[in-house]
Amino acid sequence: MIRLSQALAAWGTETFRHALKQEIEALDARLLPLQQGLTRGSHALEGRHEAVPLGAADLGEKLQAKVGLFYASVIAGCSCADDPTPVGEETEYCVLQLDIDKRTAETTVSLLAE
Repeated sequence: MIRLSQALAAWGTETFRHALKQEIEALDARLLPLQQGLTRGSHALEGRHEAVPLGAADLGEKLQAKVGLFYASVIAGCSCADDPTPVGEETEYCVLQLDIDKRTAETTVSLLAE
């Protein structure tokens, strides 16, 4: 379960974007829909991801934020000596919607189509 309590506490202040960015970047990548957001590779890497807050709104019982997310993927091959698949990482980008419950800070994450 994701709880973005620091971002919720910072809502309405000039530090909200920074708090949101920090909390998202600190999340375990397995909690994010990285695999579903792939456009270049075939396997999302669970290392570092970089969040770019795009906007947020107060919708009454929840805050809704849109965040761009940069991360890496690879094109998984068979690792054979004659495998023509490149070994390098690919840069991926997707847009996420975060719905933050204003009472509990529980957050649901959805992948948005670009």
